[in-house]
Amino acid sequence: MATGQNDPERRERIITAALDLIAQEGVAGTSHRKVAARAGVPLGSMTYHFGGMDELLREAFTRFSSGIVAVFEERLGAAHTPEEAREAVADLVHHLSSGNQRELVLTHELYTLAARKPAYRELTREWMRRSRRALEWHFDPATARQLDALIEGLSIHRALETEPHDRALTVEAIARITRGHGPGSL
Repeated sequence: MATGQNDPERRERIITAALDLIAQEGVAGTSHRKVAARAGVPLGSMTYHFGGMDELLREAFTRFSSGIVAVFEERLGAAHTPEEAREAVADLVHHLSSGNQRELVLTHELYTLAARKPAYRELTREWMRRSRRALEWHFDPATARQLDALIEGLSIHRALETEPHDRALTVEAIARITRGHGPGSL
């Protein structure tokens, strides 16, 4: 086992292991001992790299939410017209609900933490702010806020339904919200 001095990736491995464990067992089933074992690091590394479980969870969920924002930025950044922006929004709904159980569980675990603890609520607010900023590249702020909520809601519904809705319903919902509002309006 590599020591901390010759294992510069240890901190990142711990964060990855924490996210994998949360996705598998939930926050309630996550402990320093389990994360250390999954990351293949000594238990003492946990307290060396993180002040406690809350710090590890905040770092892990910050990384997770930043990954989702990166998908928003990639898809919306590639759009050059209002119609392409609407297509990018539909792509986001279908990408986020495409059966990635890990992302679904991590999202819900973060929401549960945010409902209970203000520090995580702030993390989710920052996630929403960054997502809306990417949407505002193409839509006015009010429309971006509605689209952000639509993306989240439709993604959750699609992920949890036994017979998820098709793309036509997503496209129609986006058209209703963007009709007559902002630079991306119909």
